[in-house]
Amino acid sequence: MIKKRLVIDQPFIGKFIREVRQEIGLTQEQFAAEVGVTCSSVNRWENGRGKPLPLAMEKILTMLEQMGERGQELLAKYSNH
Repeated sequence: MIKKRLVIDQPFIGKFIREVRQEIGLTQEQFAAEVGVTCSSVNRWENGRGKPLPLAMEKILTMLEQMGERGQELLAKYSNH
């Protein structure tokens, strides 16, 4: 399978990260552990003060793929802006 690069505009990244995290049912700390970053990084992303590095975005894309149809819906919702 070929991985595509996940690109989401800055104004939407916080909402996207929060929605993915909540859909999976993880706290910021748990989500951070899954992605391999600090909790403060996830907090900054969700509050629009930063965005994930490409490696973190790859891990988030993998999470979306594991979510099946709902993950694809979220991806379509935020990557079309």
